[in-house]
Amino acid sequence: MLIKANALKGYSLKSLDGDIGSASEFFFDDRYWAVRYLVANTAGWLSGSKVLISPYSLNGVNNSEEQVSVQLTKKQIEDSPSINTDEPVSHQFEGAYNGYYGYPDYWGGPFMWGAYPYIVRDRAKWDSSASEVMKWDRHLRSTHEVTGYHLLALDGEIGHVDDFIIDDETWAIRYLVVATKNW
Repeated sequence: MLIKANALKGYSLKSLDGDIGSASEFFFDDRYWAVRYLVANTAGWLSGSKVLISPYSLNGVNNSEEQVSVQLTKKQIEDSPSINTDEPVSHQFEGAYNGYYGYPDYWGGPFMWGAYPYIVRDRAKWDSSASEVMKWDRHLRSTHEVTGYHLLALDGEIGHVDDFIIDDETWAIRYLVVATKNW
């Protein structure tokens, strides 16, 4: 299903053993325009720190209850590598993060999800040998930061980024919502 990133802000995040906070924003890569992390605001839990949740752990969006199902326990999240979400996500952090959860590296293959064109949640199908096929220099962007960026056509400015339309099955950004009110 397609959903606006801004609509997901504030959705509650339900782990396998309780509420872990709310969705704050997303980090996406600028090559495949795929969401790589949901930034979770853990206010009221974990001293209100922010943690990153990979789409490998996101089990679905429930719009009627305004929640996202997370296939992790609180303990797994609490013990995961910590990050300062005000700084860029480093390659070292992503390596430690993926190693902690046992996720494949998305930058290690020719497709959006590394060795696969779509996210594969079945660990038995992950091919670790694909991690050396084709590495690329990924750059992660924040939906919060990119909102407001001006867009230029061949003949001038046409507006600014107002929102992102995300496919909650593949976690790809399918469309940009562009505000053209000044054009």
